[in-house]
Amino acid sequence: MSDLHARMAARVGDLTAVVVARCAAEAPFYGALPPATLQGEVARSIAAVHALLLRALRDGDGGPMGPGDLTRLIEWSARRAEERVPLEAVIAAYLIGAEVWWQTLTEVAEPGELAGAGGKLLACLHAALPAVVLAHQNAQEDLHSEDKRVRRALLGALLAGRPYEELAGVARVAVVGEYEVVAFAFESDPPSRLVQSSLDAFTGIPVLMDHVARIALLPGRSDVPVLVARLEKDVGQPVRAAAARSSVPAAIPSAAQEAGRVLDLVRRLGRPPGCYRLDDVLLEHQLARPGDGLVRLAAKLDPLEEHPYLLETLRVFVERGLNRRQTALELCVHRNTLDYRLQRVSALTGLDLAVPAQARLIQAALVARDLAEPADHRGVTGWQGSAGAAESG
Repeated sequence: MSDLHARMAARVGDLTAVVVARCAAEAPFYGALPPATLQGEVARSIAAVHALLLRALRDGDGGPMGPGDLTRLIEWSARRAEERVPLEAVIAAYLIGAEVWWQTLTEVAEPGELAGAGGKLLACLHAALPAVVLAHQNAQEDLHSEDKRVRRALLGALLAGRPYEELAGVARVAVVGEYEVVAFAFESDPPSRLVQSSLDAFTGIPVLMDHVARIALLPGRSDVPVLVARLEKDVGQPVRAAAARSSVPAAIPSAAQEAGRVLDLVRRLGRPPGCYRLDDVLLEHQLARPGDGLVRLAAKLDPLEEHPYLLETLRVFVERGLNRRQTALELCVHRNTLDYRLQRVSALTGLDLAVPAQARLIQAALVARDLAEPADHRGVTGWQGSAGAAESG
């Protein structure tokens, strides 16, 4: 093999240039690199691999690579991962290099030399590629863990109003001027990776999200309702979300607090899944302030406590914008029955739904009552079975 070794050694400089050119032409990652990088670091790495292949030819029947050779390959691969070279680009470079090496062997090897030289090449690939892939993946996992730690720290700084510029630089995140701060609530805990992937795919960039507090920063004026609809499909369950806009990074903490309060209101009021802003629950937000006024307002409906079917009728009537036809249709009752129930509500509470000011007071009282008790205690369970008997009393 010594003569073949000498012939291949004479071609190594040309081989390296061919491999570099083909990598730039066939692998998008390398094609985007500056010429100086291709002719510098990339060319040196390829030349080093050629040196290993030459050594395998020179050593005859010995193993394709020694422990030191594999150690060097592992170090190179870890370094490529730290430089953010994609694994697929690394594998492409090895395969292109192997193809060029084999083509050159067919040109310079004697017929009796080719089979052995080809076997050496395959043995080198068999030894090298698993070690390269494993080293690259391990380095990427370490980088990913560190990236996540830095990104969590960056998000924490932004949410707390602390200096964030240095963390943003380390995380390689451009902090934009405007964000949608979104708080999420799920019926059950979806995998964090699934939620993150859905948000990233929607925005086209990695989204800063705290998967414990369930709050995310969406850059610019993202279409949050559309995002929530997409997220529901991806996680396979209903999603409630509350959004608040921050025009500058310094306003992110107050926007996060607003989104959190809105989401809490939405959940307490038992609102359906979807996206909400403060304007959607503005009255409820004001009524939610604790105090004697809220207690006295909720107490306006205490006379209906023993008549759950009346309370449910009132709730549907209010939710349907005081529309009697729609309310009767939803409750599956005759209009006369609905009128009778609403008259009973007025008689028991002393508030006339036909008087606009008193109707608004009843609506506010219903919200105050909802805020005073958990959402899962306000279902319709039980009222339908007792409605017939109650209406006759």
